[in-house]
Amino acid sequence: MENVFIMDHPLIQHKISIIRNKNTGTNEFRKLIEEIAILMGYEALRDLPLEDVTVETPIETCQSPMISGKKLAVVPVLRAGLGMVNGITTLVPSAKIGHIGLYRDPVTHEPHEYYCKLPDPIEQRQIVLVDPMLATGGSAVAAVDFIKQHGGKNIKCMFIIAAPEGMERLHKAHPDVQIYIGHLDRELNENAYICPGLGDAGDRIFGTK
Repeated sequence: MENVFIMDHPLIQHKISIIRNKNTGTNEFRKLIEEIAILMGYEALRDLPLEDVTVETPIETCQSPMISGKKLAVVPVLRAGLGMVNGITTLVPSAKIGHIGLYRDPVTHEPHEYYCKLPDPIEQRQIVLVDPMLATGGSAVAAVDFIKQHGGKNIKCMFIIAAPEGMERLHKAHPDVQIYIGHLDRELNENAYICPGLGDAGDRIFGTK
């Protein structure tokens, strides 16, 4: 499937296995989400554009590559996506941060927007949308819709765990968007939870029930 990248790095897989464990506590869970985001971000950002700049080393002056263009924009889907932001800003400290707030209707499971604030000018930036879970795909499709409505064009999405149903729905709705997945799980259950999954990522990151 073009523009869909499923991670196979042993460190990513190892850390995902730990966060799946129901006995992994809030502090460790939060730390691992951040570490997985760093590892996935390293892979996802390998095509960032570069330009040569003049650098003075202790020995001589040289031309050396640095990231070009407007600063990267990291856009977490609230609230669980917040857990992945520090991972990306560890790699790109100059990145701007936007936020998209969605809530899921408990009956229809469809998303509704309650907050959207993006860095300006968004249309000139590489945008990385982050959310630990891609379940039905409804929230992800809506979030990409909002970014495009605000003028965003160059969009990557990063999910630690995904269900096949969500991956297919997002790819079908936005085939131009690159999708990075830490692990593709088996299926959604009747309550739209990913199986085997890891439970509610937001609750586990923030220690709420």
